[in-house]
Amino acid sequence: MAVMERVHRATTRQRWAGLIIAALAWWALYSANLPFWNWLLGDVAGLDLDTRLGSGVHFFLYDTVKILLLLTGIIFIVTVLRSFMSVERTRAILGGKREGVGNVAAAALGVVTPFCSCSAVPAFIGFVAAGVPVGVTLSFLIASPLVNEVAIALLLGLFGWGPTLLYIGAGLTIAIVAGFILGRMRPERWIEPFVFETTLGGQAVDPGYALTWNDRIQMGLEEVRDILRKIWPYLLVGIGIGAAIHGWAPEQWFAEHAGPENLFAVPLAVLLGVPLYSNAAGVLPMVEALSDKGLPMGTLLAFMMATVALSLPEMILLRRVLKPRLIAMFIGVVTVGIITVGYLFNAVIPA
Repeated sequence: MAVMERVHRATTRQRWAGLIIAALAWWALYSANLPFWNWLLGDVAGLDLDTRLGSGVHFFLYDTVKILLLLTGIIFIVTVLRSFMSVERTRAILGGKREGVGNVAAAALGVVTPFCSCSAVPAFIGFVAAGVPVGVTLSFLIASPLVNEVAIALLLGLFGWGPTLLYIGAGLTIAIVAGFILGRMRPERWIEPFVFETTLGGQAVDPGYALTWNDRIQMGLEEVRDILRKIWPYLLVGIGIGAAIHGWAPEQWFAEHAGPENLFAVPLAVLLGVPLYSNAAGVLPMVEALSDKGLPMGTLLAFMMATVALSLPEMILLRRVLKPRLIAMFIGVVTVGIITVGYLFNAVIPA
């Protein structure tokens, strides 16, 4: 027994030492990323970085490395923190909560609870079966994909704390208000009957209580690997489009069609964002490139929010539990919220 304890302590020390070394290596790579590509492309390859070709190639290579590093670091940290909060615990916390307070709690918990579009149907059924009000459940369903760790990580790395905090605040506000409004419309009549007939068997056991730090670290490493494996095609396509916009798209065209002078730029950005369905990793490089062209932050956030929150695949999945009328109302309320946020941010943060 004593030998096993010593082996366990040695393994734990090795794991923490490895994490410290990995963190230092991450910081060194992140700090050297820009100087490295400036040197390699400008000095070694002799590419003029002020030309369209040079700036486009530099954008693609530099942003690819930067975004991969940001994703790796933030996904790992968020996964470790999120291991303390499971869907089962979230359901237990929200069960019996009244509207208003429940919407606020649901939106906040949606940010830190593991959830994706493929989980929409089982999560909805489980929450409603546990006694969570439908409006409160909808706040959770809106906040979880909308305000996610990937978007927060990339926004922080690309634009800094100001736009990132605005994005988080706007996303939570949309989730809270939309869920509250929908909850006041007696949405139970537009839910498929089998949802209310579902019963939860037994007592949900929260695996988070039994996790050790080694387990949490392993979960973080596995989550980084799994997410990067799933999103890398979207990431490269998004950065490639962003590089093309950055290097070749004329500023004048964007100023005329999507600049602050066009009153219809925000709703147009929302309409373009919905069918473009992508995840945050794919859309944010395009947002960065469009920002470089002078588009106002409100228009950019509306475009990004519509792309990740009004996901066509998620709407198709939700059709299994929601009737078309409630889905249409869900889309309408969220769309109005996103457009309102876009106009508000354009007024507060001019381009």
